[in-house]
Amino acid sequence: MTMIGKKVFFSGRVQGVGFRYSTKQIASGFDVTGWVKNLPDGRVALHAQGDMDEVAAFLEDIQQSNLGSLIKEREVLAAAVEPGMRGFVIIRE
Repeated sequence: MTMIGKKVFFSGRVQGVGFRYSTKQIASGFDVTGWVKNLPDGRVALHAQGDMDEVAAFLEDIQQSNLGSLIKEREVLAAAVEPGMRGFVIIRE
């Protein structure tokens, strides 16, 4: 199994609408680990890692969910796999 990491930046109406909580719920259906957090500029950042197919399916599910209509732009970047990460968490800063 090839582990990959993806960093995704979502913009649109993505803060104050339950975006992070919904993302965490969607993640529970996939074999992925990572985190999601609000950024000061109004975007939401997400880090997901796992098997390439699982990560791709997870990110696709976010788009297909009710969150899709709130997302105006989505920037997906390759990210380093963070060893020892467990679960999928909401980071509150």
